[in-house]
Amino acid sequence: MAVSQLGQAEDGLDVHEVSIGSDSLRASLVSYGASLRDLRMAGIGHSLVLGLQDPLHYQSNPHCLGAIVGPVANRISGGFVSISGQGYALNQNENGNTLHGGRLGCGHLNWRLDEASKNCALFSLTFADRHMGFPGPMHLTACYEIDGSTLSLRLSARADQPTVCALAPHSYFNLDGGQTIDNHQLSIFAEHMLPLNQGLPKGAPVAVSGAKDLRQPCPVPEGLDDHFCLSSTRTALRDIARLSAGHVEMTLRSTEAGLQAYDAGFLSDPRAGIDGQNLGRRAGIALEPHAWVDAPNQPWRDQMRLMPDQAITAVTQFAFSKT
Repeated sequence: MAVSQLGQAEDGLDVHEVSIGSDSLRASLVSYGASLRDLRMAGIGHSLVLGLQDPLHYQSNPHCLGAIVGPVANRISGGFVSISGQGYALNQNENGNTLHGGRLGCGHLNWRLDEASKNCALFSLTFADRHMGFPGPMHLTACYEIDGSTLSLRLSARADQPTVCALAPHSYFNLDGGQTIDNHQLSIFAEHMLPLNQGLPKGAPVAVSGAKDLRQPCPVPEGLDDHFCLSSTRTALRDIARLSAGHVEMTLRSTEAGLQAYDAGFLSDPRAGIDGQNLGRRAGIALEPHAWVDAPNQPWRDQMRLMPDQAITAVTQFAFSKT
């Protein structure tokens, strides 16, 4: 375990980078966005995730590389929610909607490094009342832990008043170190998906079909940016997707009800990636487990409801093996 102080954020908190790992898997984490910057498997000569070469560049991370996004991942239609009969206007940062918690959502804030050990790092963030319009405050934690060749992420939240919350990891995976993910094989274990129009639901879930039926391994479809419905509520941890390329396979496990899969079709970051990585179109694939899109404004609103007498926890595991 190694911790480095990189400087100070605008709020005066130190910006840290911390490395954790086992003999099989090592991760580098940056407190800005509680971001996964680098992930290395023993015997594999490249990072398994896209990351910025300069860790200080995470203070400006428009594509949310490796960040924890929220307090509500994905889009909220019209930048508006109604909670317990009261309406809240949110920061609208994408075409009149709220994306990943707004312009200064969780992925664009410096989290506090609370604990660090050889194989575990715990970050925390207090998301202030009415920050980006959300009622709060919300008290958030992100705990990364490595056991063997598995990286586990536990995201927890509690709030002082009724609000909405659905945190999610936003790493882009590239398992073979290539310029694109064109040689990757993807499977997503979902029978239903949301019909989307410009990223927002236009109806109830529908059966997967054609190029969007990913239950069997296939190349990552061009233009993939879809939300797959795994269950109607949070469940016990289970396998939800698998990704493979080169000599590496990743099994994705999560407790969450949905999975957003995005082929980075609009990724364009001119800055240097780790070891010269390409940070352009289809350079990686983002697999984001979280509640179904736009839940506060849809019949599935309970998936994101957070009441002051409860705490919610989302668990995701990234399990790696060599093929």
